[in-house]
This record gives sequence, structure tokens and C-alpha cells, in this order.
Amino acid sequence: MLTFNALLAAYDRSLHDTVALASTTDDLSRPTPCDGWDLADLFGHMVGQNLGFAAAVADGDAPVTSYASVAVSAENLSQRWQDSATRVRDAFAAADPETTIHLAEFGFRPTVTVALGMQLLDAAVHAWDVATTLGITYRPNEETVAHVHDMARQIASSPSGTPVFATPLPTSGDDHWNDALRLLGRDPARPLNA
Repeated sequence: MLTFNALLAAYDRSLHDTVALASTTDDLSRPTPCDGWDLADLFGHMVGQNLGFAAAVADGDAPVTSYASVAVSAENLSQRWQDSATRVRDAFAAADPETTIHLAEFGFRPTVTVALGMQLLDAAVHAWDVATTLGITYRPNEETVAHVHDMARQIASSPSGTPVFATPLPTSGDDHWNDALRLLGRDPARPLNA
């Protein structure tokens, strides 16, 4: 299990990777691996999640509306993403890792460390979503892969299902990153427009 500081460093890398990816396109109408979402929808969701988690971590709680998707355009995407990423990263960096917070969107009261682990999974998987949309191969470092794989297995085996991810797909056991993606309902072998 990664320490808080290691989680924060890995999270920072995933956020930075997405900043770099966001700067490579101005076509936000491209379909993504997230069913029914184009890049504008995906980035809007990601910005909203960053802002919601930043508020919850900084204040101990935040209303569900704090996590709402934010409208993005080709003109403001890089700035909105960078601003939201800075806010959430700074909120985690300033927080006591053992403080319990309320994540209203999930009805869950984790420690800041657990919330950071959740956000690392989300950031790494969504970086893959964006990269795949743009035809770019993306794989985080092996520490992040191991963390995401462990969390994805827990999510997929939860009796309550995966309300925030698609239905898990069968795994091969050959590669932890590809298996993690499959456990979260993504098929790395399927062409995006298939």
C-alpha cells in the first residue's frame, strides 16, 4: 500500500499527464471510452470531480452540487482543467491524512488518505480515457498501476456493484493495467468507434 506522500506524488503525475493531454486537442466532440460522453463531457465531469473533492477535503464536507460537471470549451479547457487540478492537489497536500471527510456524492466518510486513493484511481483511468480518445497509448507508472488494480478489484467485487463505473469485463491476468481497465468496464483491446 502506498504511503500518503507516495499517493500524492502519483496523483500529481496523473493530473499533470492530463494537463499535457488536454493541450493536444481542440476537438472536444470526439467520442470517448465512456459510453455517451464526448471529450467535453468527460473533461467537464473531471473538472467537477476535482472541484468537489477539493471542497470536501478543504472543508470536511461539500454538497453534491460541488461535484457537478462544468461546461468546458476548446478555448477554456486547459485553464479550467489546470485551475481545478491545482485546487484539488493543494487541498490534499494541506490536509491531515487521517482526518475523516464526507463525500456527499458517494454517501461515504473516508479518511483523506482513502479519498486520495480514490482520486488517484479516477485520475489515472480518466487520463487513459482521454489518451485513448486521442489515439495515444497511456500507461501510468507501475506504483500507480498496482494501486489502481488493487482498488479496481475491490470495486468490481463489491456487493453493491460499481455505480460510478461500467459493468466489469472479464480479465486475462496477463497485465495489471489492462485488467484494472477491464474491471472498471473498459476494454483496452476494442477500437474506440467499435
